[in-house]
Amino acid sequence: MKHIYTGKTKDVYQLEEGNYLLKFKDDVTGEDGVFDPGSNQVGLTIEGAGRAGLSLTKYFFEKLNEKGIATHYVDANIKEATMTVKPAKVFGKGLEVICRFRAVGSFLRRYKSYAKEGQPLNAFVEVTLKDDELQDPPITKDALDMLGILSADEYEILKKLTQDICRIIKDDLASKGIELYDIKLEFGRSEKDDHIMLIDEISGGNMRAFKDGKYIEPLELEKLILS
Repeated sequence: MKHIYTGKTKDVYQLEEGNYLLKFKDDVTGEDGVFDPGSNQVGLTIEGAGRAGLSLTKYFFEKLNEKGIATHYVDANIKEATMTVKPAKVFGKGLEVICRFRAVGSFLRRYKSYAKEGQPLNAFVEVTLKDDELQDPPITKDALDMLGILSADEYEILKKLTQDICRIIKDDLASKGIELYDIKLEFGRSEKDDHIMLIDEISGGNMRAFKDGKYIEPLELEKLILS
């Protein structure tokens, strides 16, 4: 097993057979000790966050695989906080795809002259570059195409996949009395056939979810969904 990369919330290792191993950590994004799924820096450590994030990731990836949606997921070991995944190539130096059902977070900060906090959004999709130095700037479909990061046709595939995936997650949460406000996903191309597939994770660490109008912390969200 060869160490490849140390990330904010996961470490990545290459396995001998060609797959990769993701080691989930208890670090979560935020600022000044306050959790924020939209932040691009580690803000705090929450004991058990790694296993909780992996448990939800396993739950949702297996559900998506059953529905025929391509993901990089192979299997997971909750006790060891590890997940085995198929190799994938990211777009450019990495993209984040956000799907928004309500106006909160960076969307509200950018458009506060027009948007009201919490107002409904119809599965609005936006793409940002993974660039800590530039604070993950949003990028348009045309810019992605012109810069050779993602073709216009691939963008449309990515957008539809994002909305399909996020509506599945939203409906699953709704069945448990939980409302999904927004969620951040990542995609890549399969190294085997260049097919676009969902990568990274789906956990409380990359979504905002509320119950009875109250925000649910990542560890509590895992308990509510999987109990």
